[in-house]
Amino acid sequence: MTTVLITGASAGLGAAFARGFAAKGCDLVLVARDKDRLEGLARELGRAHGTVCEVLPADLLEAGECAAVAERLADRARPVDILVNNAGFGLPAPFPYSPVEDEERMLDLLVKVPLRLTHAILPGLRERRRGAVLNVSSVAGLLPTGTYGAAKAWITAFSESLRVDMAPYGVRVLAVVPGFTRTEFQARAGMDVSDLRDAVWLEPEDVVARALRDLVLRRPVSITGRRYQAYAFAARHLPRGFVARRMARTRRAPAQ
Repeated sequence: MTTVLITGASAGLGAAFARGFAAKGCDLVLVARDKDRLEGLARELGRAHGTVCEVLPADLLEAGECAAVAERLADRARPVDILVNNAGFGLPAPFPYSPVEDEERMLDLLVKVPLRLTHAILPGLRERRRGAVLNVSSVAGLLPTGTYGAAKAWITAFSESLRVDMAPYGVRVLAVVPGFTRTEFQARAGMDVSDLRDAVWLEPEDVVARALRDLVLRRPVSITGRRYQAYAFAARHLPRGFVARRMARTRRAPAQ
């Protein structure tokens, strides 16, 4: 039986990953701050799939609570086979207009937390010579899109490098690179996305289905939809200076 630990599992892509893995017969360790929502999801998945769900409430920005999740990943007596680093948040204003404390919190959650949790699970995966790490990145990381995009560029590069390091041990690593996805992310970040066309939006279930398929195929990066695949292709070939200027136009200072 495969056990999967998912961070940010209470909603959005995290909950969609939980449902996707549960449908495949996996047991789950669900991590997020909202205990009530985690317990509700655990009951749902237990009824639908007979899934054994361990609920592990944690604020990953609190050192002690993050350490508890890392300890769970390192527990040889209760091995975790797959880690999904999904927890994250964004900020509504560009870097020059955001409080530096908020920027540091975002960087910690998007970079330091997945680094630490991945480091905790790897010894067991190497020892058992199987398992996987899925890191949820973003198409924002493909182009100059502020500090959020910079952090997501790091997680994609980290994933691709780690994939090479873990290949001799049979451990798979996948960077999941979604575009705009219908979750609570934008509302929680205070982002105004009202002018975005329906055509740009992805459903979380589609992102997860594509990711699980790409994981089986041992691909390094998973991008859902032809629109975003074309976007990724263009990002690799357009001049960076031109792209940076174009992207800057989409980032606005807050009203004074």
